[in-house]
Amino acid sequence: MLNVEQEIEAVKERNKRVEADKAWELSWTRRVLIALSTYILIVLFMFFAGLPSPFINAIVPSAAYLVSMSAMPYFKKWWLNQRNK
Repeated sequence: MLNVEQEIEAVKERNKRVEADKAWELSWTRRVLIALSTYILIVLFMFFAGLPSPFINAIVPSAAYLVSMSAMPYFKKWWLNQRNK
């Protein structure tokens, strides 16, 4: 009986980890951190490459990432509907 209880507790702990990972994957905190790090890396690249207006031009790919991630739930819903027909 003790072994079954341990297995149940192990499954519950795994479910908590999976739920936390899923929440992180869907969080705006993660999206903003990725967009910010993308912006910083692109600014650095453009600055050292001598390209014009790195602080302004680096906004485009970072904003594109945020827009694409915001649209993904809609595409996922559409894809699931098409798949389940």
